[in-house]
Amino acid sequence: MSDSIKHECGIAVLRLLKPLEFYKEKYGTAFYGVNKMYLMMEKQHNRGQDGAGFASIKLDTKPGERYISRVRSIAQQPIQDIFAQINDRVNKEFEAHPEYTDDVALQKKHIPYIGEVFLGHVRYGTFGKNSVESVHPFLRQNNWMHRNLIMAGNFNMTNVKELFANLIRLGQHPKEYTDTITIMEKIGHFLDDAVSKIYKDVKKEGFSKMEASPLIAERLNVAKVLRKAAKDWDGGYAMAGLIGHGDSFVLRDPAGIRPTYYYKDDEIVVIASERPVIQTVFNVKFEDVKELDPGHAIITKKSGKVVIKKILEPIERKACSFERVYFSRGSDAEIYQERKMLGKLLMPKVLEAIDNDTKNTVFSYIPNTAETSFFGMIETAEAALNKKKTAAILKGQRSLSAEKVTDVLSERIRVEKIAIKDVKLRTFITEDSSRDDLVAHVYDVTYGVIKPTDNLVIIDDSIVRGTTLKMSILKMLDRLNPKKIIVVSSAPQIRYPDCYGIDMANLESLVAFRAALALLKEADTFHIVKDVYLKCIEQTDLDDKHVQNFVKEIYDPFTDEQLSDKIAELLSDESIKAEVKIIFQSVENLHKACPEHLGDWYFTGNYPTVGGNRVVNRAFINFYEGNKERAY
Repeated sequence: MSDSIKHECGIAVLRLLKPLEFYKEKYGTAFYGVNKMYLMMEKQHNRGQDGAGFASIKLDTKPGERYISRVRSIAQQPIQDIFAQINDRVNKEFEAHPEYTDDVALQKKHIPYIGEVFLGHVRYGTFGKNSVESVHPFLRQNNWMHRNLIMAGNFNMTNVKELFANLIRLGQHPKEYTDTITIMEKIGHFLDDAVSKIYKDVKKEGFSKMEASPLIAERLNVAKVLRKAAKDWDGGYAMAGLIGHGDSFVLRDPAGIRPTYYYKDDEIVVIASERPVIQTVFNVKFEDVKELDPGHAIITKKSGKVVIKKILEPIERKACSFERVYFSRGSDAEIYQERKMLGKLLMPKVLEAIDNDTKNTVFSYIPNTAETSFFGMIETAEAALNKKKTAAILKGQRSLSAEKVTDVLSERIRVEKIAIKDVKLRTFITEDSSRDDLVAHVYDVTYGVIKPTDNLVIIDDSIVRGTTLKMSILKMLDRLNPKKIIVVSSAPQIRYPDCYGIDMANLESLVAFRAALALLKEADTFHIVKDVYLKCIEQTDLDDKHVQNFVKEIYDPFTDEQLSDKIAELLSDESIKAEVKIIFQSVENLHKACPEHLGDWYFTGNYPTVGGNRVVNRAFINFYEGNKERAY
């Protein structure tokens, strides 16, 4: 993606179902779980590079022995930093105590991070301070083992204010006003309540305090705790938690917005944000990795029993399509084919834009994740060219010479690597001139392969703000002196902000929104902007379920093509000599390519939860009033 946007997070949960001695015997190390967690987190680094965290729990420890370990980092390479710290600590223990080397019981007793239950998290800092305190997993501590709660998630809630107020009504005093703390405290409240009730019951049954502990672990109904805690949540989430005595869970939102996959055999239970991560790290088949159903939780009890429970009633499935277009790893078998299909479905529009002149057209892509869509586009282009070759040969019949047939057959689709991202430059400096200069140098281009008579077609995953296109890519491509530059987006026009975990929080940064405003001015209908603002204001005190997305009215007067042409105009200034055209994927074709992932609110404004409409209206109010605050 040429525009840098950030995704909330990735999670990894691993539960070892056999004693640590088993893994030492079979795999040569009792640190099997730690090693696998490193691989799972590293394989999901695409989901977050601003911070990473790791936590582990040891089962069946004696009083006075440490059973929870946690490490977090915001170093430049946070995953490597975490596991370097773990490795350093482990090696020091082995150096100081050689007797631990082959004794798993001593390792478990004395060395931190080794254990049976693990939780890992990778994070992008979307807003607020990117301090280590903001990095998951979060820990809610208590002297009662059963009340310790470790949590991490890939999520965003639209109704944090309401959830925070609910905590206050429950008599709590949360230490921070963030959705992570709010969610953890909500689960923690009902966890405390459940543990207290079980303790009272076992006490009445005549058990001592010491005897009560294993009974609490056995009787604790994690699903019931989650049902009570999650009742009022509105957002997209894959929420993971570990409870001090060893129970663990992952809960997915009722619309299936955020992805969650799991695998289980007699040795392990593993949950991650991405399927190929589990396939690769544990060498298992595609069909053996299951998707967790929306509204359900996978719960592993301390005993090792695994259950999948419905926690919230599923609503219409709206799994995020942006996951498929960009964020998830393209090594997933389904995602790879979906991205190729996105490219294929764009090709008819591209051929029309170049008047079917493939001979004088060079095709390329903006690295790196647009590459798969590019393959699909080229396959379709080659099929169209072969059809043209066949027609030419048949038309010539016997009069064609061997040389002419060879000439016809030798024509190829011209594919070149044009845009090169040669250095990872940070572009978040707020001072405009510094930022613009950085953006302008993120990409370089390949010289000497474009003729002045050539069209240049270049595919990108999506166009969000258009900053890098305007400041860098189009200017650099124009230096190659093509006749025409056609930028193709494998995603539709991004018209609305996200509120479920991808960092697109305001409207005015979206180039499609700016294009709509420009068209309204040209048509002398800019009064619609004020009309929409007043409609949004009128809804501010309504319950979320009654709120409508009136921002759609900004786009309603215009066709997709009108907006695309205006976006091309906004992104290409008078210094660009070539004709510039931008082609976007249609929403209809997005649904064809990704039929199981119809969460398209970025493009259509059809938010999957009631909180989404409130957020988009608030984003519009903020824009109109010049308020730079986030809409959620």
